[in-house]
This record gives sequence, structure tokens and C-alpha cells, in this order.
Amino acid sequence: MSRFFSEKFAALTPYTPGEQPRERKYIKLNTNESPFPPSPKAIEAAAKAAANLQLYSDPTCKALAEKVAQRYGVSPNQMILVNGSDEVLNFAFMAFCDKDHPAAFPDITYGFYEVFAELHHIPYTKIPLREDFSVGIEDYIGIHKTVFIANPNAPTGMTISPAQVERILQSNPDNVIVIDEAYVDFGAESCVPLVQKYDNLLVTQTFSKSRSLAGGRLGFGIGAEALIADLHTIRYSTNPYNVNSMTMAAGYGVMCDEAYTQKNCQTVCENRAFVSDELKKLGFEMTESKANFIFARHPAVDGGALYAKLKEMGILVRHFEKPRIRDYNRITVGTREEMQALLDAVRQILEGNV
Repeated sequence: MSRFFSEKFAALTPYTPGEQPRERKYIKLNTNESPFPPSPKAIEAAAKAAANLQLYSDPTCKALAEKVAQRYGVSPNQMILVNGSDEVLNFAFMAFCDKDHPAAFPDITYGFYEVFAELHHIPYTKIPLREDFSVGIEDYIGIHKTVFIANPNAPTGMTISPAQVERILQSNPDNVIVIDEAYVDFGAESCVPLVQKYDNLLVTQTFSKSRSLAGGRLGFGIGAEALIADLHTIRYSTNPYNVNSMTMAAGYGVMCDEAYTQKNCQTVCENRAFVSDELKKLGFEMTESKANFIFARHPAVDGGALYAKLKEMGILVRHFEKPRIRDYNRITVGTREEMQALLDAVRQILEGNV
């Protein structure tokens, strides 16, 4: 760091994104991107929007907000559109956390929660997952903190039910509960309907996974109008033009092609079941994932070694060094052809041919 870097950030450890190597062509199963291109309607809409890039984008995202709100049965005033769901999570840490409202989240979860807490100097508690990697609901009952739970969780893919979330909401009426639903479209149950009942619930989602717009950077949050107004205050105090015109148009195109999204989600779920069954036959153990990835280990192969050997063979998966999960790898569910290539490579590794 330079000698000019502020001391308040000197100890900050930034988030580490998944590898995006360019030195060769890989089968990328490490960053939970969709294996399918965006909807043709999204591509067409983005191309048209490019003709007017000399103009600022609409800071209200009016057309897209109305379209997304209609899809989820809420008012446009109950949602905020953002530059990837990471941004709305960042806004939530800024708006709803401080020394009197510390944060709480699982110890094994999306790494950005801890980074945001450190970035904004917010006190936080990391609550250990249970032995089976499930979220212990009782650990959050009456905790009186701003709670962040990824549902499905990452990297485990495991879920909690809306009824369990409701228990957390009821027991913490004076704190915001943030449910991060980045992977909800692959088999989990959304908590969006609960925003009409609880004014302390914020649900976040993204266009990156099920809607194939990871490169577009588009996400949203849904909650009570007053809660969303708080987030807009933060947005207009930082970057009111946070969603660019091409992304906004692409997002609208995606929302006009829900059948395309649902078909792709169904295919991912089918491929998840296929590769899970085949890996189990090879001796792998895994969590019950409802996301577009699986979280698996093999008792005879070190997790780091498996990751490294797969990379040598042109297949990227995600490996974490935390002690409890270093035997595991998170594997994005891709096309059937990509899953077959993974299985073929794993068989070679287990047979000692690599």
C-alpha cells in the first residue's frame, strides 16, 4: 500500500473473487455463473440502449423497477435496483448497522459480509454453522443484531425455510434481517412474500445466476417502503447512476422472457441431480444443495489436491482454505457436457492416472 492509504483501512482484507484466468480456455465451474447465454431479448435490448450511451441512465430505473415489482408482487417503492446484489448488501451494512446495531452472520458463508463489516468498522459476530453445515435457527432468536443470512447459503447450498426466517424476524423486531437470495431460483423458497408482513425484512436477489447477467452487474432488494427509502438515501449519497443504461435494458429484456429463465433453471437442477448422483457413486460426500453448485468432498482425496489436479486438466472449481471446509470443493453446475467432462476427469484422478 502507499504511504497515503488511510489508517482506517490499513488492516482491511479485501474480498477474494473467484479466478478468472485468461492464459488458457477452462471449463469454468468456480464462480457459479450460468452456463447459458443471456436471453436473446436481453441482448437485443442492451444493443439498442448502446446507441444512447452519451446520456446518463435513468436514476430511478423506472421501467425496470415496475417490471421486477410486477414479477414479485410488490410495489416499485418496495424495491431498489443496484449494481449487483453486492451493492445492496453494502448499502444495508451502511444503513442498518452501527455500534448499537452490530451485525451477525454465519462463520461459513458469503465472504463479503465480513469484508463489508470491516470496511465500515461495524462490530460483528460470526455464528458457527452446525456440525452438518446447517444454520442453527436458535442461534439467531432474540440476538438483537442486524442479521445477514444467505439462503441458500454459500458455499454449502443449504437452505432454511420462510417459517424459520419468520421466527428470526419476530424475535428481533428492532433489527433488520437481511436474507440474501442470490441462489433462490434453483430450488429454494423465497422470503419475498414476508416483506408485506414484516417491516424489518430485506430480501436481496441478483440477475447474475439464474438470469445469466453476471457480467451485466444487476441486483435488487425488496422490503418495506421505509426500509427501501433508507437504502435509496445511501444510493443517492454515493452513486445515483449506479445501474448503466445497457444493463438496465438487458434486465428488462430478461424480465420479458421468464420462460427462458425458468427453462434454464430447470436444466441446472436436472444437471445438479445428475452430477450429484454420479459423484456419490464415486464415493463423494456432499451437502443437500438447492443452489447452482454442489459442495463435495472425497474421503480419499485432499480437497486442495483435487482442485489443483482438476485445474491442470482444464477444469476450475472453487477451493477454500478455512479449516472446517478445506476438504471440500464448490463445483458450479454447468451444462451436461461440462458435468460429464468433470466426471471423466475425477475418475482419472481417483484411478491415479493423473
